[in-house]
Amino acid sequence: MSPTTLAFLVAGLALLLVGGEFLVRGAVAVATRLGVSRLLAGLVIVGFGTSTPELMTSINAALSGSPGIAVGNVVGSNIANLFLILGIAALLFPVPVEAAAFRRDGTVLAVVTAIGLGVLLLGHIDRLIGAALILGIIAYVVTTYVLERRRHTLAERIYVEEAELKTSESLGLAAGLGLSLAGLVGVVVGADWLVKGAVEIAAAAGVSETVIGLTLVAIGTSLPELATVIVAGLRRQTDIAIGNVIGSNIFNILFILGATALVQPIPVPLEIIAFDAWAMAVATGLTLFLIRTGWQVTRFEGGLLLASYGIYLWIVF
Repeated sequence: MSPTTLAFLVAGLALLLVGGEFLVRGAVAVATRLGVSRLLAGLVIVGFGTSTPELMTSINAALSGSPGIAVGNVVGSNIANLFLILGIAALLFPVPVEAAAFRRDGTVLAVVTAIGLGVLLLGHIDRLIGAALILGIIAYVVTTYVLERRRHTLAERIYVEEAELKTSESLGLAAGLGLSLAGLVGVVVGADWLVKGAVEIAAAAGVSETVIGLTLVAIGTSLPELATVIVAGLRRQTDIAIGNVIGSNIFNILFILGATALVQPIPVPLEIIAFDAWAMAVATGLTLFLIRTGWQVTRFEGGLLLASYGIYLWIVF
């Protein structure tokens, strides 16, 4: 692996991280100046904004003829969110779970994961399937917003807190727009560099692009979720961790896969069909089971999740 390849990879990841953060903070600042509610900002702007690194990476990979990275990024990110991100969060601070909110969002995650598994097993994701997935994320966001606005549950507070984590009170409308634009450019360029670096690393290491997409790329594009969870934990807002992970996984399957397929229909690598799609389903089931027992993720369970991720990586490699 040449120094240039490594530089592309590191620079791409850095641009994705910084660009994604700028994009979300700028968009939330604009929304705040325009009088948009924190609930809507947290649910829509933060939700879609934090998914931008995964989106641009998968679209770039699909257009570049690297379906293993495009699909592997989504599947690998979902597994990393559950095992790695939530595991680290629980090790730092035990994560409490609000039963009523979890019953709804946890059920949605289970259903969406089942849909994702079915789509992956088809072996090819065309534009029609992509459109159906996009309609699914629109329905989820609209329904959630309407329900939370009426009921004022803990889930609403979590969405509001997510928006507050990304709020910069000093940013005006023009500064917010400028920051969003800079962030968008950073994400687009970063995704291009990350995919180029990942393809060259796969060739140099003698492993498939799918393996790189499932691991290196997936972990890299999941770093914004990790940063959000750590900041929330330090502020003792640990309930954000569950909402962030569940929301991210729902967005990855419906929004990232859907939007990528709309731009460029993608074949699903046989490796993912044979193992990783099922691993994503098992990871989801195990995590939901642990959450359901005791309504919190303890440090021991966080360690179990991290150990499970280690086993997954060992099998993949």
